[in-house]
Amino acid sequence: MSHFTIAGVSRGNEYSPNHVGNDAAIFNCVTEHLKKIGCEIYEYTEKEFVEKQITADVVFDMVRDKATISYLKQLEDQGTLVINSAYGIDNCIRKPMTELLVKNSIPHPKSAIMDVNSDSLPNIDYPFWIKRGDSHAMVKEDVCYVTDEDEANLVLNDFKMRNIPTAVLNEHLQGDLIKFYGVYGTGFFFWFYPSPCSHSKFGLEAINGEAKGFSFEEEELKKQCDRASAILNVPIYGGDCVVSNDGTIKIIDFNDWPSFARCREEAGKYIAAYIIEQAKNSKRLK
Repeated sequence: MSHFTIAGVSRGNEYSPNHVGNDAAIFNCVTEHLKKIGCEIYEYTEKEFVEKQITADVVFDMVRDKATISYLKQLEDQGTLVINSAYGIDNCIRKPMTELLVKNSIPHPKSAIMDVNSDSLPNIDYPFWIKRGDSHAMVKEDVCYVTDEDEANLVLNDFKMRNIPTAVLNEHLQGDLIKFYGVYGTGFFFWFYPSPCSHSKFGLEAINGEAKGFSFEEEELKKQCDRASAILNVPIYGGDCVVSNDGTIKIIDFNDWPSFARCREEAGKYIAAYIIEQAKNSKRLK
């Protein structure tokens, strides 16, 4: 069907904490939908893709490894269509993500970025969250809820021991925690109240407790998520937000290509269609 070569690059297992199966499932789902519409897909692991210096007209990817991201940037700069963009993936690292969301007035918790070797903490009321700023969360200790200065210093000392240079501090928001998934420009958007037992990497959703079902504007949530998607350059996205008792929405996390675990089949169709549409619209591939 397609007159262009398509490569798919799956996510390394070490970058799917407690979600290896779910991440593999959405990747396979998209691949199968592309095959159903006549595309020939060449599939690679992150390591294979870099070691073999694979090239293609279109690359769809769930990558996280720095070497893979660097190689994808080279391909993008040479004209390859990459979805999600390697530059967008880097934007979703906690520090740049926070800076971009705040700069562009996306509803976000009060936040601060600090050097872990600093002698003083930023002025954020307890309790708050301390999150590693230099990468995506890979282990439970990368995202910590602290209630006082002693707990905060313990987390920062752990970051120092693990050579994590920067930390992002976010105020803790009271309200309903919501997870969302979207594919920019397609109309596809899905949200739900997560269960710590079945839709959690580290069980941190339990901090906010059971959702109370506070009323909010769903169209406003989709609008803000699509804005964040465009700003961060990640059209295939997911994340978390908190809805307060007055309906205020604040996005607390934004991810490049999540697992879409609750809506995988439907999302897979939209993602495959998005990839083909972008390939057809690409000037280089016409």
